[in-house]
Amino acid sequence: MALVGLGATGCAIGTLLAAREDCVLVGAVDQRPDTIGRDLSEFLGLGRLGIAVTSDLGALPATDLAVVATTSDLDRVAQTVIPLLERSINVVSICEQLAYPWESHPQIAKQLDAVAREHGVTVVGTGANPGVLMDTLPMLMSVLTRQVNRVVIRRRTNMSRYGAILSKFGLGLEPTAFAAARNSGQVIGHVGFEQAIGALAAGLGWELDTIVVDDVEPSVVSDRRRQGAHTVIEPGAIAAVTHRARGLRSGDAVIDLEIVFGFFDAEDEVQPGDEYLIEGDDQLITLASNHGFESFLSTVAAAANVATAVVDAPAGLHSMGELPVLAMASKGARIRQAVHR
Repeated sequence: MALVGLGATGCAIGTLLAAREDCVLVGAVDQRPDTIGRDLSEFLGLGRLGIAVTSDLGALPATDLAVVATTSDLDRVAQTVIPLLERSINVVSICEQLAYPWESHPQIAKQLDAVAREHGVTVVGTGANPGVLMDTLPMLMSVLTRQVNRVVIRRRTNMSRYGAILSKFGLGLEPTAFAAARNSGQVIGHVGFEQAIGALAAGLGWELDTIVVDDVEPSVVSDRRRQGAHTVIEPGAIAAVTHRARGLRSGDAVIDLEIVFGFFDAEDEVQPGDEYLIEGDDQLITLASNHGFESFLSTVAAAANVATAVVDAPAGLHSMGELPVLAMASKGARIRQAVHR
């Protein structure tokens, strides 16, 4: 397999897959000048692999799988994914907009599906969210009720392990700078609400009137220094933001999603945790995690576990909900050594 994108998440996925008995790393692509020509092992914390990082997709050796961890923008990701598919390489990507692009990016979705089918390979967008937590998981929970009337999900998730993607949330900015960055389109909050809501609605057989995504709002301004894996939040800067979205059907919010993204402190009023409510016509189904599903670790695990499922899946563009549960269940039993990162 090959890695495309050596940011914090891409490297963590690569480290996990490198420990799998059923995966062999053969190549890596990254566009940052300081990575080119260096051995991939430098970024994965492993012994020398003899794999030089390149900026040229065409220089990748033949392989059956590429993991693409570059950007949330599907227009840009498609420019990477299509050449891979044309070489008959299956693709797993953590691009949020690829998780369910049929409604948000219909032309790109059709193109990706057609190219994948033509070359007999599969492409899937995955991650913690979208991919699992706000679409596939509630879809699976809905099995327990005769008919779903409403889905409400509240997530408060720790972002301190992430790197470059934090800029789109505005974490670390002072309130005035946050407002200016949001007005200019630099701070956009969570990318993937439309895809998660679209995938869940499709799974439940719902035709929605519209999907409404609110502006991201600051929710915690830090009064102390907070240290993340790649970023520091200084006093007076925004340490958490809230983002909300709804899927409307006959005027009612039948899918109601809210996420607080932040660097949380033990003294904060807001603490990590996740809550699910599936409102059925026969019963209420609830699920709660007091500490929340750790976003970074969950995204890394989801991408790694889906990798072999994608290789074995039918050709074309697929969402997570279309993959067999057995195929994408955790493959930790295939890890040949402990992974610490």
